[in-house]
Amino acid sequence: MASLRRAAINIHRVINANKRNITASTTPLTSRPLYGYSKISPFTSYPQSYEIDLSTEESKRRSLNRLLYRSKQRGFLELDLVLGKWVEDNIHSLDENRIKSLIHVLDLENPDLWKWLSGQEQPPESISANPVFAAIKEKLMKNLDSHAAPEVRAMPGQPWVRGWDDIKKGPGGPVTGNQ
Repeated sequence: MASLRRAAINIHRVINANKRNITASTTPLTSRPLYGYSKISPFTSYPQSYEIDLSTEESKRRSLNRLLYRSKQRGFLELDLVLGKWVEDNIHSLDENRIKSLIHVLDLENPDLWKWLSGQEQPPESISANPVFAAIKEKLMKNLDSHAAPEVRAMPGQPWVRGWDDIKKGPGGPVTGNQ
């Protein structure tokens, strides 16, 4: 009986989530509210659609706080730190078009976004043309140049960290793992 009730609740949520997505897609400044997830299942939560409303001070404050939260709580520590700090420093100076660009960046998948920001892979043209993405990448690269010696960083296009089971003993290699 309890499992039947849970199934009915999940069906109700899916139907309501689809209604919200359909009505939200008609508004001009709507972001995909799934935090990088592309599929809805009965096991996922159904966040509300994020409509950016800059008409009043209260709605602007709420919208910007939501974006700040999304940038700091991605579940990918490196991105939480990099995006969270950049958004915290710059969100109040962004105009409506830059906010749209920020939403586009926040909708990207975590592994891809990190590889593109860190220079491990080349981003698609649509991403590299995004002004917010370019500003975040510039800030990240500037920090890397000032805080990390070039000899300890990976070459452009290469992953930063190999697996912890990569034991390379020998001249110039680490004694254990990638430390």
